[in-house]
Amino acid sequence: SIPLSFLLFSGPACGLQITSTGPTSIEKASGETVKLDCQFTLAAEDSGPLDIEWSLQPSDNQKKEEVVIVYSGDRAFEHYYEPLKGRVHFNSPDPKNGDASMNIMGLKATDTGTYQCKVKKVPGISSRKILLTVMVRPSKPRCYAEGQTHAGKDMVLRCSSVEGTQPLQYIWERTTGNKLLPPLAVLVGGTMSLRNATEAASGTYKCIAKNRIGTEECLVEVNITQPPNTAGVIAGVVICILLVLILLALLLFCCCRARNKKKYEKEIAYEIREDVPPPKSRVSTARSFTSVGSQRSSLGSMSPSNLHEYTKPQYDKIPSEEYERPPSHAPIPPPSRMAGPNLSRMGAIPVMVPAQNRDGSIV
Repeated sequence: SIPLSFLLFSGPACGLQITSTGPTSIEKASGETVKLDCQFTLAAEDSGPLDIEWSLQPSDNQKKEEVVIVYSGDRAFEHYYEPLKGRVHFNSPDPKNGDASMNIMGLKATDTGTYQCKVKKVPGISSRKILLTVMVRPSKPRCYAEGQTHAGKDMVLRCSSVEGTQPLQYIWERTTGNKLLPPLAVLVGGTMSLRNATEAASGTYKCIAKNRIGTEECLVEVNITQPPNTAGVIAGVVICILLVLILLALLLFCCCRARNKKKYEKEIAYEIREDVPPPKSRVSTARSFTSVGSQRSSLGSMSPSNLHEYTKPQYDKIPSEEYERPPSHAPIPPPSRMAGPNLSRMGAIPVMVPAQNRDGSIV
C-alpha cells in the first residue's frame, strides 16, 4: 500500500514524483548537521525547465514564507535567507539528476521549523514537508544553597540551567557518605528542600540537568553546624565595649591632668617672677647705712619717753649681714659735721634733733 503522506506530497502518478520515504520529523542537537531528504523522478512528458525551491514555512498566520535556497536555470542560489547564509547548500552538486536534498550545517535553536521541498518541471510539480527540531543540550547548571546552615533549620539547594531544550530534568545525588538523600528532603524540579536539617545532612551534593540531547552537572557543598552560643557572643561584645569605654575615659583623664599640671606650673613660674625684688646696689646700701647711723645718733640724744615714736623695723631692713647685730651692740658713729645739702646728696634722711638745756632736759 502507498503511504498517505506520499499521496499528499507527491504529484500525479504518471508525472514528476518525490520518492523520498524518510521521516518527516527530525530532531537534532545544536551544532550538528542535518540532511533534509528530497529525492525525485521525472516523467517523459515533463519537458519544461527544472525548478527546485526550499522554503521555511511560517509557524503562524502572521509570518510569511521564507525562501531558503533555489535551483533554477541549471544554477543554485543559496543566499536567499540571511539567518542560514553560508550554512545551507544542496546535497548534490547537480540537483537535476534527481537529488534535491538540502544540508544545514551548524544547527541553531532558531533553525527549528517546517521546511518544504518543492520540485517543478512543467507540467509536473510535487512537494514534501519536513519538521526540523533543533534541540539544545543543557548548559552547565548553577548550584547554590539558600537558608541557614545551622542544625534544626530549613535550607534549600537550587540547581538551574540557563539554556536547554525543554523538557529539562533535574536529578539530585549525594556523592559523600552513604550517598542517600536525607529522609526529609523534598524534590521539586531543580530545587531540593532540607527540612529540619541535621549534621548528618552535611556533605557534597551533585545536580544533573538532563534532556534528550545530553546532560550537564554541578556540585554544591553543605555543612550543617550547631547554632552558636548567642548569650556568650552578646556578653563578649558588651565586655569589649566596656573595655573600650574605660580606656577612652583613662586616656581623657590623663590628658586633662597633664594639661592642668602644665597650666599650674606656668602660673607658679609667673608668680615667682613677679615676687622677686630687683637687687640693690652698693650705693643704696651705703646710703642706708649713713641714714641709719644718723638716726641712731639722733636717738642717742633723745629721752626714753620719745623712743616709742621710732620702730625697730627701720633697722631690720638693712640687707648687709654686718649690720644684723642688735642695735645695743652696734657702734654708734660719731656725729657727722657735714652740711645738710651734702648729706642729702649722699642719700641721708634729715632728722629733727630736739634742743637741750645744760642740765640735759629737752627744750
